Amino acid sequence: MATKTVKKSAAKKAPAKKTAKVAAPKYGYFDDAAKEYVLTTPATPIKWCNYVGTLNFGGIVDTTGGTLVCKGDPALNRITKYIAQMPCSDFKASTIYIRIKDGKSYKIFSPFYVPTLTKMDKWECHVGLSYMRWIAEAFGLRVQVTIFVPTGSNTLLQDIQVTNIAGGAKEVDIIPVYEFSHFEAEKQLTNADWVPQTMTLKGHWEKDGHVVLEQYAYMKRDYAVNYVTADCKVGSFDGDRRVFLGHNEMGSWANPLSLQNKELANSECDRGDNIAALMIHAGKIAAKKTFRTCTQLGQEQSLKVAAKAIKKYRDLKNVDKAFEELAKFWENYLSTIQVKTPDASFNTMVNVHNPRQCHTTKNWSRYLSLYQLGYGTSRGIGYRDSTQDLMGVMSHMPEEALVLTKNLISVQRPEGNAMHQYAPLALAEDTGNEANAGDSREKAGVLDADGNPMYADWYGDDHLWIVLTVASYLKETGKMELLNEKQPFYVPGKKRGERPEGTILEHLKRALQFTREHLGQHNLPLLGFADWNDCMNLPLGAESTFNTALYAKALLEMMGIEEALGDKEAVEMYKGWYEDVKKAFNDSAWDGKWWTRWFDKDGNGYGVSSAKYGKIYCNGQSWPVISGIAFGDRAVQGMDSLNKLLNTKYGVKSSTPGYRGFEPAVGGISTYPPGAKENGGIFLHTNPWVMIAETILGRGDNAFQYYNQINPASKNDILDVFESEPYCYPQNILGDEHKQFGMGRNAWLSGTSTWTYQAATQFILGIRASFTGLVVDPCIPSAWDGFEATRKFRGATYQISVKNPDHICKGVAKMVVDGQEIDSNVAPIFTKGVHKVEVTLG
Repeated sequence: MATKTVKKSAAKKAPAKKTAKVAAPKYGYFDDAAKEYVLTTPATPIKWCNYVGTLNFGGIVDTTGGTLVCKGDPALNRITKYIAQMPCSDFKASTIYIRIKDGKSYKIFSPFYVPTLTKMDKWECHVGLSYMRWIAEAFGLRVQVTIFVPTGSNTLLQDIQVTNIAGGAKEVDIIPVYEFSHFEAEKQLTNADWVPQTMTLKGHWEKDGHVVLEQYAYMKRDYAVNYVTADCKVGSFDGDRRVFLGHNEMGSWANPLSLQNKELANSECDRGDNIAALMIHAGKIAAKKTFRTCTQLGQEQSLKVAAKAIKKYRDLKNVDKAFEELAKFWENYLSTIQVKTPDASFNTMVNVHNPRQCHTTKNWSRYLSLYQLGYGTSRGIGYRDSTQDLMGVMSHMPEEALVLTKNLISVQRPEGNAMHQYAPLALAEDTGNEANAGDSREKAGVLDADGNPMYADWYGDDHLWIVLTVASYLKETGKMELLNEKQPFYVPGKKRGERPEGTILEHLKRALQFTREHLGQHNLPLLGFADWNDCMNLPLGAESTFNTALYAKALLEMMGIEEALGDKEAVEMYKGWYEDVKKAFNDSAWDGKWWTRWFDKDGNGYGVSSAKYGKIYCNGQSWPVISGIAFGDRAVQGMDSLNKLLNTKYGVKSSTPGYRGFEPAVGGISTYPPGAKENGGIFLHTNPWVMIAETILGRGDNAFQYYNQINPASKNDILDVFESEPYCYPQNILGDEHKQFGMGRNAWLSGTSTWTYQAATQFILGIRASFTGLVVDPCIPSAWDGFEATRKFRGATYQISVKNPDHICKGVAKMVVDGQEIDSNVAPIFTKGVHKVEVTLG
């Protein structure tokens, strides 16, 4: 094949060097201008990754080229066989081999470094906004690979460019490889007889030399097939892993024996381990010339349906256009909120990486990561998870967020509580059994001496979060008519059309009513199977002060909704409920220096000073402040006790001291060693709640200290301690009772993302939507002179400038909107145009 010489498009050109780089000693740096994190070594402390596409079609790409792709449901429609537990150096579902003719044999390397582990002259991995780009140099070649999913498509593209940067022509071949999974991901791992018997790969040659590799499990042949193809002609292919690796798999992914042959074997696979390997002959690439090709991995109902996309992306102009459209999506998405403050790492996270992570958690909930592996029916879309995630994207994509909001509402029970999680494919197919009760199923059969269930089959917090989510949508959009829309309640075994239904407003009312009707001996809301802390599972009758505070916060939000609707009677009713629970909390939950976290069915307190383990809990102090049921000296004292007993240089611990062994009475929390996860670890999800509580108390210096302690961007120079990706929040950091204090784990899919974004933008910067306008109520570090921000709200753009001449933390002395001073800190609602908002603190 003749060499293709191409002009490098602007979209595909390697980013020019920027002046504003934050140097890192080992792993990489933030390139804020390109909105990327640039890795300079593949040897990250643990696996790092990025997300491409959405749950509709997409998945994970790790920094060494491993790819986990699914369509619609990673448990029930998985495409590639990525095994997350494999070592970083091993092949994981995909790679690209570059082959250079060297006399009678070949030199081989991968631009991903894995699996060939070939030493390179240069290696970079650019972690971008829904794309990954590698730049690798070896053997006189420069290889650039960009992987992304075009917006709205069912296709993963690999744009591969090989440039001869040395003298003399080089004969080069490009061999991209994918390995397929059975669509039922768990069965791929558990059934080594049935699965390979069903797996099939066939090659379809086209007259012009193109080939399409078609793969499917037999029972899906007629309605869902995977395919791999390329824009250019292909010399040969392999579909059988054993043939590709060679010598009955005595060849390895690091050195496939087939690559020492001129061509692959054109092996198809009627059973066994299905792969898709293409031999693309770049031919002799002259000095300073570039060969470019693009591969496609997709899934459609048939190859006939796929033909349109195949044709489209065989035109490299359309590949460039698709990448430009992806960049425009992110430019528009991020432009909703942009800030300029005195703190560079704060700006990096708030402007780029934190809202990007919020977008990812909205799409994936806790379903698929390198930690939540998406097997079986163990997770799905979490009710409490996604209701919180949606609040982090509501300002950027309210209508898209509303679709998921309605899905969640539809798995609320008629009684008012909610199912704990649902499977998206089953929901779309209206199976009648799309939702389940989560981990409470594990103890569903545990009975007391009288034969009664010992544990609830519902979580005490799930149903309350939806009130906050819907309120967030209404404040952002003003579309109060949503509340009149009807949605079904969930009844197991019945399809949507057979279920009772109610307006969305009725759903919210039933959520609050359920909690009001499920109070314990202190008149506090019952724990249920668990509250936000999944790991504390006390028998029926236990009360939760977290659920108490969340219920109170939901009542406040409901009062705001009813006031906007003009229903004064409802406002007064909910105000009465609020005062009832506030009194009950203050009468029973104060332990002397902080708030109690739980009461068991016999009235014994957990999170009390007399306890040997778990004396004080983070959420027990922050949420009473957030909800307003803690006030005055006790609110301050609780937060001061938190600071004294729970704060560390890497974040606030969930509790202290940690349990030293398994205690069946308290359950899962004691299965972790001290300092890990909920047992005294730094569970990051709780930290932004501490930030928010501190801003409510007006203590901006404290709030910002807590923010910086967990900001991953600020850990770029201590990655040998932190280990996790510095461009996204992990779920947890090991606490100071653990030998590996400071180590982060479980990146990407964490409620830390949504709440830290809300803490930063809505409470530290103080810019938040309301029913009557855009509130600007900052609580910033006293050292700041001020900050600037741009916020899009209801069709208008607000350019906000905050001055802090007296170097205080909180207190708006004056607000001027479009040159006119107003008597509040709420900028009016505009439906278009650009409006200048000037705020002076004092």
